[in-house]
Amino acid sequence: MPLTSVSTTVDETNEGRVDIIVRELSETSRSQARGMIDHGCVMINGSPCKSVGTTVKPGDLVAIRYDKHQRYREKKRQWDDRTFEIVFEDDHIIVVNKSAGTLTVPTDRGEPNSLVDRVSIYLSYSKSKKEAFVVHRLDRETSGLLVFGKHEPIADLLIEQFKDRRPTRVFHAIVAGNVAEDEGTFESHLATGSNLDRYETRPGKDTDQAITHYKVVRRLAERESSHGDDTTLIEAQLETSKRNQVRVQFANAGHPVLGDPRYKPKEATHARWHRKRMALHASTLGFFHPVSGEPVNFDTPLPSAMEKFVAGARGRSDRKA
Repeated sequence: MPLTSVSTTVDETNEGRVDIIVRELSETSRSQARGMIDHGCVMINGSPCKSVGTTVKPGDLVAIRYDKHQRYREKKRQWDDRTFEIVFEDDHIIVVNKSAGTLTVPTDRGEPNSLVDRVSIYLSYSKSKKEAFVVHRLDRETSGLLVFGKHEPIADLLIEQFKDRRPTRVFHAIVAGNVAEDEGTFESHLATGSNLDRYETRPGKDTDQAITHYKVVRRLAERESSHGDDTTLIEAQLETSKRNQVRVQFANAGHPVLGDPRYKPKEATHARWHRKRMALHASTLGFFHPVSGEPVNFDTPLPSAMEKFVAGARGRSDRKA
């Protein structure tokens, strides 16, 4: 079957996305036009067009060579969402790496684009059209791993694991100051104030026990400074999963998380930490699969903001001798 060739030179009237131009040139559907791009039928200035999102400007030559009788199907694309990336997914659960700046769930003010909303939108495009059910949360300016159930009974089973302290939850944080001990444990009781801040207090019926085991990963000092602005990269394993527990306990120990706007914010500043986000990342998540019962474990690297900060400092020592 002979192939059809058509071309056009872009001008001010049709500049923009190339898939729209391909659709007009071929007089076909948007899906078919995008399929032609995916199958190498489209050239821009003599070079293959590699993306349906490519834009063209006046003077560019767009050429198509295709079979009018062939169905060109779009290739399946990886979901692209600034609020999360998919780490694992099956018929029952989805594990995502949340971006800093994203609410896990909307507050009473009903903010749009919360993580649960965005993951539910993603799932709604699947054949099964499931939705995301919340199991646990991360603070808005904290990044890292979260698991959602695709069915409410699955989420309930996971929630029970968290209540029983079975999941493995490890955070990495850059905290202010030089943490003296190589490792240790914070054990305290947390209460909630009228402004929703958490604070340590003596045990009571309205308090939550919070236990955090930590170790020093690397002590950091500024390369050209002697003003005591040292920081420490720590790893914290949560025995309990209480709201703000890492932030509160390290702040009360004199080492607030960099960028924390709530707990000792004046001490949580640093000349090289310019981000709105906190230097806190949920890096490891492990639990028992709610259907198979098998242990599953997931890890994510430090986000780039934290990596760049660590790389820009002088390491004093990984551990004390």
